[in-house]
Amino acid sequence: MSHEMIALSMFGGMLVMLLTGQRVFAAIGFVSATAALLLYGNGAIEMPFNAAFKLFNWYPMLTLPMFIYMGYILSESGVADDLYGMFHVWFGPLRGGLAIGTIGLMVVISAMNGLSVAGMAIGATIALPEMLRRGYDKVMITGVVQAGSSLGILVPPSVVLVLYGMIARQPVGRLWLAGVIPGLMMAGLFILYIVVRCKLQPELAPLVSKEELDMPFSEKLKLLKAGIIPFLIFFFMTGLFLMGITSLVESSAVGATAATLAALHRRTLTRQVMEDTLRQTLGISCMFMWIILAALCFGAVFDGIGAVRAIESLFITKWELTPWEILAMMQLSYIVMGMFLDDTAMLVIVAPLYVPLVVHLGFNPIWYGVLYTITCQIAYMTPPFGYNLFLMRAMAPPEITLPDIYRSIVPFVLVMTFTLVLIMIFPQIALWLPDMVYAR
Repeated sequence: MSHEMIALSMFGGMLVMLLTGQRVFAAIGFVSATAALLLYGNGAIEMPFNAAFKLFNWYPMLTLPMFIYMGYILSESGVADDLYGMFHVWFGPLRGGLAIGTIGLMVVISAMNGLSVAGMAIGATIALPEMLRRGYDKVMITGVVQAGSSLGILVPPSVVLVLYGMIARQPVGRLWLAGVIPGLMMAGLFILYIVVRCKLQPELAPLVSKEELDMPFSEKLKLLKAGIIPFLIFFFMTGLFLMGITSLVESSAVGATAATLAALHRRTLTRQVMEDTLRQTLGISCMFMWIILAALCFGAVFDGIGAVRAIESLFITKWELTPWEILAMMQLSYIVMGMFLDDTAMLVIVAPLYVPLVVHLGFNPIWYGVLYTITCQIAYMTPPFGYNLFLMRAMAPPEITLPDIYRSIVPFVLVMTFTLVLIMIFPQIALWLPDMVYAR
C-alpha cells in the first residue's frame, strides 16, 4: 500500500470513529496505535511511551491547568457579575451600550480564562437575559454573545494557542503575543459594527432609562472597582511575563494565585466553589492532555510514513499550486471541518500535515497559528453544525430559536473574515508585538 493510501486510510478511519460519537482522543489514539502496530510491528508499542515522556517533559503543559483553574474560580466567585454591572452603568447611556459592554466583558473574560466556552456561558447567562429584558433585538445580541465569546481562543492566555504551540513545537509566549493585536482589533471591529448599526437602526437597541442610571458620579466611580481585580490579575500574569520577570509557567502560577486571593477578598471562596473549580479544572486538563498525547502518536506515525512529503509533492509538484493557493485551501478545509469538529480535534487531525507544509512554503508558523485560530473562530459560527451555534442554542432562552441564531452570526462572520484577510495581507499585525518583545 502506498504512503498516500495509508494516510487516507488513517484519516478515513479516524473520521468514521468521530462520526460514531467516540471521544476525540480515543478515536485519534486508536487509529494511531493500530496503524503503528500494522506498519512497524511489536516495536511500535514504545511509541505511546515516548509520546508520554515528551508530553510530561514539556514545561508549558503546566500552564494549562493553571489557566483553566484561574478562569473557573473567577467565574464561580462572581467577578463576572460585578464586571457586567460596571459595563451596564458606564455604557448604558450609549445607543447599543449594553451590547458594547458585552464585547468588553468578553474581552476581559477571555484575558482571564482562555476558553471560548466560559465566555459563552457567562454571556448567555448574564448579558443575554439582561439585554432581552431591555428590548434589544434578539438576533443582534445573540450574534454579539457568540462573536464575543469566540475571542477566548485568540486573546491570551489562549488555551488553543498553547495546544498549537505544543503540536507545532512553537514558543507559546510568541503565540500569545501574536494574538494580542488581532484579538483587540477584532473586538474593536465588533464594537464599530454595533455602533454603526444601532445608529442606522435605533429600534434595535433602546436606551437604558435615566432613572436606572441616575446615581451620583461618586457611585459610578465605585463601580469601577469591579474592573480593578481583573486588571491586576492580567497585569501580574501577563505584564510580569512581558517584562521578563517571570517565565511562562511562573506567570500561570501567579495568575492562579491572584485569582484565588481575589475570591478570598470577595469572601466567595467557599468549600463548594473550590470543589466545583477543582473538579472542572481536573476534567478539562486531563481531556487536553489525552488529546495532545494522541496527537503526538498520530504525528509520529505520519512522520514515519512520509505523509507530509507526499502532501507537499501532491500540492506543489503535481497540482502546481502557488503557496497562497495552498494556504487558502488549508483555511477552507478548517471551515469545512469546523462544521463537525471542535478546534482541538481539527488541530490534532491536520497540524501534523499542515505545519511542516507551512514552514516548507516559507510562511511563519507563528503567523499561521493566528490564522488557524481566527479560522477556527469562523468555523465555530458557520452553519449548519458550528460548535458555537449549538452551544448557544443549549444556553439561550426559549424565545431565541435556531434560525435566529443562524441569522445572528452573518455580520460577525463577515467581520472575522475581513480580519483574517487583513492579517494575511499584513502579517506584521500579528508579528510586530512578539518580534519587538523578543528582540529585547
